[in-house]
Amino acid sequence: MPGLIRGVARTAVVAGTATAVSNRVSRRQAGRWAQQDAQQAPPAQAPPAQPPSASGSTEDKIAMLKELGELKAQGVLTETEFEDQKRQILSG
Repeated sequence: MPGLIRGVARTAVVAGTATAVSNRVSRRQAGRWAQQDAQQAPPAQAPPAQPPSASGSTEDKIAMLKELGELKAQGVLTETEFEDQKRQILSG
């Protein structure tokens, strides 16, 4: 009986080790593939914001500021880009 238990225990250790190694290899490969995909994907570019209109009416400025706010909320514009565009709209 002790020989049988030893054999079962050895099998369990070998199987557990093999599973752990297999899982680690799979995670490492998935990480490498994700890095390759990220490097190959073209960077997302924000659409150019509309320049302020020549008339510069208050309604136009408000509409443009709302659009900028939506783009910022969606993550299309960074805080710096948002502030630059807002400054251009308000100064125009």
